[in-house]
Amino acid sequence: MDKYIGRLLDNRYEILEVIGTGGMAVVYKARCHRLNRLVAIKILKDDYLHDEEFRRRFHSESQAVAMLSHPNIVSVYDVSSSIMADYIVMELVDGITLKQYMEKKGILNWKETLHFGIQIAKALEHAHGRGIVHRDIKPHNVMVLKNGSVKVMDFGIARMMSQGNTLTKEALGSVHYISPEQAKGGRVDNRSDIYSLGVVMYEMMAGRPPYDGDSPVSVAIQHINGGAVMPSTLNPNIPDGLEQIIMKAMAHEIGDRYVSATRMLSDMDEFRKNPSLLFDYNTPPLDAVTKMPPPLVLHEPKPAAKPEPVSKPEPVVPVNLELKPRTGPTAAEKAAARRQGTTTSSQHRSREREAERRRRKAEESSSRAATIAIIVCSLVIVVALGILLYLAISGDWISKNEELVTVPNLVGQEYTDGMTVNGFTIKEQPAVYNDEIPKGQIIHQEPEGGEKVVKGSTIYITVSLGPKEETVELYDLADIEVDRAVKILNDMSLDLEIIVDEKYEEYHATVAEGKVIRTDPPANTVLTVGQKVIIYVSKGPGDGDMPDVVGKSLKNAKDIIDKKKLELVIVEEEIFDSELKKGYVVKTEPAAGSQVKAGQQVKVYVSKGPELKVMPNVVGMTPVDAIQKLEEEGFVTLKYEGNRSGNVVMEQSATAGDKYDVKSAITLTIGTKKDVTISLEGAVMGTSPNYHLTIKREDTGEVLLDQDMPATEIRCVLKAQVGNGSVTYLISIDGTEPWKETVQF
Repeated sequence: MDKYIGRLLDNRYEILEVIGTGGMAVVYKARCHRLNRLVAIKILKDDYLHDEEFRRRFHSESQAVAMLSHPNIVSVYDVSSSIMADYIVMELVDGITLKQYMEKKGILNWKETLHFGIQIAKALEHAHGRGIVHRDIKPHNVMVLKNGSVKVMDFGIARMMSQGNTLTKEALGSVHYISPEQAKGGRVDNRSDIYSLGVVMYEMMAGRPPYDGDSPVSVAIQHINGGAVMPSTLNPNIPDGLEQIIMKAMAHEIGDRYVSATRMLSDMDEFRKNPSLLFDYNTPPLDAVTKMPPPLVLHEPKPAAKPEPVSKPEPVVPVNLELKPRTGPTAAEKAAARRQGTTTSSQHRSREREAERRRRKAEESSSRAATIAIIVCSLVIVVALGILLYLAISGDWISKNEELVTVPNLVGQEYTDGMTVNGFTIKEQPAVYNDEIPKGQIIHQEPEGGEKVVKGSTIYITVSLGPKEETVELYDLADIEVDRAVKILNDMSLDLEIIVDEKYEEYHATVAEGKVIRTDPPANTVLTVGQKVIIYVSKGPGDGDMPDVVGKSLKNAKDIIDKKKLELVIVEEEIFDSELKKGYVVKTEPAAGSQVKAGQQVKVYVSKGPELKVMPNVVGMTPVDAIQKLEEEGFVTLKYEGNRSGNVVMEQSATAGDKYDVKSAITLTIGTKKDVTISLEGAVMGTSPNYHLTIKREDTGEVLLDQDMPATEIRCVLKAQVGNGSVTYLISIDGTEPWKETVQF
């Protein structure tokens, strides 16, 4: 079983199941217990845990991507490094990949292609505007939801997969979609993503990517050389304007492509409004591509297929994401058959008769084989059941040395960590929500209470999480009437605590009086039942801006505010702050740059220095308990050293009992605690009925054992030893020269 399944990361994320595996990480379905929602967690593989440079880039790239917020991008909620793992917490998307969707449907019509292409381009426009290039746009990294919308995932991952832009082993998996400059290991920018989007749209319309080959390297070389066939050669139903868009995005020379996703979106929108539109790009006509020669026709050709009407596109309906095997030839296969030409009708009929004869013969052989297989399987099952029945009746099913005991009934009991039942091992299965059973109670067990089982068996239990709370994402209520905003929140049926109060009214230069400026929590936050939502309402424009006095002494701040000649009323309040020394301004309400009215009251928060608290002693605790204890005391900046998979805190960087700033970075050294068995077999003990045994640690010199032992005892157990990596013990009998024993932790 996967080592993370059932574990709780950072006392928050419960790992439920594996949902995907990549070159650098494994993706799990998990539950966030703090916000009560399902998430996807990408955990860095163990191979990378000791590569500090890779881990640094993993976190920096992930944190940059976490700044992206767009409906067509899979959201990144959290980036963390815990004692268990380095991981990214992402939005859990209910859908299938665009690749799976294309495999299911074959060639897509131009309306679907445009619909998906526009959404991918919007995602790229948002990311490129924030300096982030995807580098690995392909159908496998685009999720299709049931409502027909798409979300692009894995921004920044391609950059982390390799130093620089060389064609690495991982990049070869995406070779059908990489740009020529990526294939050559050259400089990559936003136009590389545009090229890859063009390839994806080409595949949607043509049924296959523009380049293919026997090896990844051969495909990469084709990208470098250029020369893809026009997609209309493979699918005559492609409107000319859409083909122009695809081929401009796929231009071999980077300077001939769209300069930005915004420009590409503009052309796609123009084409959407007028599907008969042709573009004039004022460049050599599609020099990166070539037309295939017309097929050789041996007799009178059939009338050409009627092109798909190019009327105004209809809205794309929600898609069926159920994957079924494709039946019958695809549109691309039919088109290829038409281009291949035909033979004479008599030859055609002859081939059909021969094919039908072979098909019937194959069906008869298959039927006979299936019948024989069924008979054999039935006989095996009957024999096996007979053996099992005989063993059960004869009593040989259970070894005579194994004692049968009755399973206790645990259903309804409160579950606690480390719960034990005499003679049984208790193993907790993933907890579930239950509307009737309180959180923490056992709701199911296997085997059930009252059953007879072998002594020492395992009881698997399921614990209730209590009633499931509904969660809904908060709408962006900015710039709408406050009454309407309140109604929208009430309609969410979450019994929210909605606060509209004059103390949350502010002057604003652009938001009209009576409209919403912002909310706390902000838009797109996932809300839970009963959560508090504060609405900040505009009082219209003020008489001037609140000056920036953060970091100034209180006296200087007052002088600066007075110079605005707005007669602002200053109210002082002291707060703890680790950055600014006592007497300096930490923040103001309203914030710097906000609109204020003459005579308005403003609050100035003044530092009273760092908040100091007594450091608790967490040495000897489990890492999870130590973290919880430190967080309860207010210490939140924690770092870890030593054995990441260890089960005990060996050292803490801050001295227990001393006072520290709650923002101080506390380093915990993690190790392993276990009983160590020392074997004395083969040691020279003399002829005395007793011998004197001395054991101490080589690293610290600590004497762990110094006592007489019976000569009959040739093993010694050192209880609950703590180590990190390996520990060497020095062992001496009757004062002789000690020998060394090394134990791995």
